[in-house]
Amino acid sequence: MKQFIDFIPLILFFIVYKLDPRTVELAGHSFSLGGIYSATAVLIASSVVVYGALLLKQRKLDKGQWLTLAACLVFGGMTLAFHSETFLKWKAPVVNWLFALGFLGSTLVGDRRPLIQRIMGHAVQLPEPIWQRLNLAWVLFFVFCGCIQLFVAFTFERFWVDFKVFGSLGMTLLFLIGQGVFLARHMHDAPTGEKPKD
Repeated sequence: MKQFIDFIPLILFFIVYKLDPRTVELAGHSFSLGGIYSATAVLIASSVVVYGALLLKQRKLDKGQWLTLAACLVFGGMTLAFHSETFLKWKAPVVNWLFALGFLGSTLVGDRRPLIQRIMGHAVQLPEPIWQRLNLAWVLFFVFCGCIQLFVAFTFERFWVDFKVFGSLGMTLLFLIGQGVFLARHMHDAPTGEKPKD
């Protein structure tokens, strides 16, 4: 569910981007809607609202959510400040590659458990080699997502916003389904009688 909450600002971004340019009045102020720059402003505002609400409700955000919010503020802010969509095109690839780095580096810090095991270990028991393979799958997934998003953004510029929303959502959904199938195949390999580590 958390993964799909992260898509709310992106969906709002897409809706505003697709609007025919128009001016709306709100609280005595005029705002332009439609196109990349107003969509970017909506992306920033909705990200602050969504993650702010999560922070109030949960009293915390996980590191991935902080990273996503920070990237939105930095790359979105630079897009608006310099009036160049190039900065926004780099946001998704950079965030994906930072996630890949986080999953890859997780085995080198702290208790050296793979990050995916730290996230899911309380709910699923798997042998150590399977956790390692699953963690590597997440690394490769994020590297691939970053590369394909960068390629589409700068090669098929007419379609990059559509791909940013629906391509990202589709790839995530397919990967999660694949992860579910992978986990189902290996659940019987899990040691019994052990309590999962936190």
